[in-house]
Amino acid sequence: MGTVFLSTTYLGPIQYYCKLLQFPNVEIEREENFVKQTYRNRCVIAAANGPLILSVPTEKPETIKCRTKDIRISDHGNWRHLHWNALVSAYSTSPFFIYYQDDFAPFFEKKFTFLFDFNEELRKLICSLLDMEPTVSYTKRYNAEVLHDFREKISPKSPVKDLDFVPVSYYQVFREKYGFLSNLSIVDLLFNMGPEGLLVLQQSIRK
Repeated sequence: MGTVFLSTTYLGPIQYYCKLLQFPNVEIEREENFVKQTYRNRCVIAAANGPLILSVPTEKPETIKCRTKDIRISDHGNWRHLHWNALVSAYSTSPFFIYYQDDFAPFFEKKFTFLFDFNEELRKLICSLLDMEPTVSYTKRYNAEVLHDFREKISPKSPVKDLDFVPVSYYQVFREKYGFLSNLSIVDLLFNMGPEGLLVLQQSIRK
């Protein structure tokens, strides 16, 4: 199928990890001009009051246009503490949170300078926990004309438009209250399903 082009994501959605599984080669974009209000610095989890957006604050760049790889994380608002508390509150009663919490907790204690590096370290951890080994490289220049381009298609702003992604349902802590919430952050799948999350990803890819 060739190479798929993806943006960087903060605890990206299930659709994103399906692409990591589906394609033999993955290029993660770092040379684009940073796009706000996307999965690049936000994720959506299932909290007690419904879907909850967690956003990593970023420093305002010196120029109007700034490459994604140069975007710096801001310490504004004690966000690390707030995000970790939100994850604990949402998933402490899920079947697998207790097994993975020590893997994730350090990310909300250590300070990363750049958003791209922070996201990538989280992605590598998640892939490892799900026993995924995608072949990943990083763009060296921005190319607008690529074949399998999901850099903007995987977005929180619009419904999923992807014929190859057919999300299947799985156990969620608050499912009886809100029904099944699809395409949430990959941590929702991981904390609820553990290693079986890989099977859910495989089943969510149209053959």
